[in-house]
Amino acid sequence: MNIDRIVFAFAGLMILISVALSQLHSVYWLILTGFIGLNMFQAAFTGFCPLAKILARIGKRPGAAFS
Repeated sequence: MNIDRIVFAFAGLMILISVALSQLHSVYWLILTGFIGLNMFQAAFTGFCPLAKILARIGKRPGAAFS
């Protein structure tokens, strides 16, 4: 898997987990969903994604979005 696919999969998984936790535990878990959404929004304009930088440093192949 390249960096793009890993980032999208990780973001989607974290959103699903936070939504599930908001239903099972506390509504405040939706703050995590909001944070992930804001990070994805700013990454669309700036190209900066902390997870993509970490994955690049450990040697994962870059994709088209985070090269």
